[in-house]
Amino acid sequence: MNIDIQRKIDRYLGTIVCRILSFLPSKSVSNTESEPRNILIILLSEMGSLVLAYPMFQQLKQRYPGARVSVLLFRKNREMLEILNVVPAENIHTINDASMSVFAASTVRAIYTMHQQKYDAVVDCELFARFSSLLSYFSGAKLRAGFGPYTQEGLYRGGFINRPVLYNPYLHISQQYLNLLEALDSCSVPTAKRSIENSRLEVPTLVLDVNEREVMMDRLYRDFPVCVRQKLVLIYPSGGVLSIRAWPQEYYCQLAKALLADGYVVAIIGMHSDEELAQQIVAYCKHPNCIDLTGYTRTIRELMVLFFHASLLVTNDGGPGQFAAMTPVPTIIFYGPETPVLYGSHSRNAVFFYISMSCSPCLTAYNHRSSPCDGDNQCLRRINPDKVYEKAQELLAALAD
Repeated sequence: MNIDIQRKIDRYLGTIVCRILSFLPSKSVSNTESEPRNILIILLSEMGSLVLAYPMFQQLKQRYPGARVSVLLFRKNREMLEILNVVPAENIHTINDASMSVFAASTVRAIYTMHQQKYDAVVDCELFARFSSLLSYFSGAKLRAGFGPYTQEGLYRGGFINRPVLYNPYLHISQQYLNLLEALDSCSVPTAKRSIENSRLEVPTLVLDVNEREVMMDRLYRDFPVCVRQKLVLIYPSGGVLSIRAWPQEYYCQLAKALLADGYVVAIIGMHSDEELAQQIVAYCKHPNCIDLTGYTRTIRELMVLFFHASLLVTNDGGPGQFAAMTPVPTIIFYGPETPVLYGSHSRNAVFFYISMSCSPCLTAYNHRSSPCDGDNQCLRRINPDKVYEKAQELLAALAD
């Protein structure tokens, strides 16, 4: 379903329903309630957010070791959750947003399933989406943690969130997720007044199955012989559903051409829908070592296996940059409409390019990540391709050493 349609439904219909439900009587919850034993995490959004939520899932296990934890998310994101292996497969529930009718039907099924499971606590990880707050209400859980506006105007999500967390626009999203968890048994106002530790948050390294990497490499070498005994650089030029996040296409072309001149194989990754972007780069470079891998990897896991073989990944802010944190590949990630302060990868091998501007970041929790930009994303256009090439050379040289 189109993201703009989702935003309109959430803004207009979601506000009305949240208001109505807020007037209905609700069970009171004391701060002396016994700790939750059956917890639901609602995290519908992008797959990259699941990787950034990993520290929360780890803390959840430590905080409530005997609790049963389930997750509700969009069906297209299920594979990433399974790769993270934070909950059993039978505890994963999905909503299919492929079309309006399918979305409505699967939402009804999800609500029915939630009532059957009898959750006593729900943690809504979405940034002010009213749809997810409604799901938390209909879950039937007595404890409902989620982001609330407090004294901030707008961003109304209903008065039925009885463990509201103040959204902090200066705090990394992984820490914000930890705040939501803290709120479950917090009695302060606002909830989750906790100290932020200086220790680095970690994500797991993907453990490959026996011969998994070899199978992928054999297939790649068979289909693209130029990759044999050549170092591979991957680039992801797509902005996904938020095209404003994309570094200019002409810059990707220039970078690819420079890397090809250095003797690297440059492969463009992405979905089948990104093939046009890939072909533009291939046509510009006119080099046998520039190959189109859009749609080549059939699953997210296959893409991550490919990362184990690559010498470098250059990507826009989005899923691939977060997935790469679970692999050894050095990564260059471009930020602008969003900031690495809030959404930076936890990879030790990641380099962020970000230029501070008066209008950046413009994709925020406060505007449902709908940028007012006219398309002239200067925050990314001012990232010089020569500087990126220099950093790429540095990372590649370090790998050779």
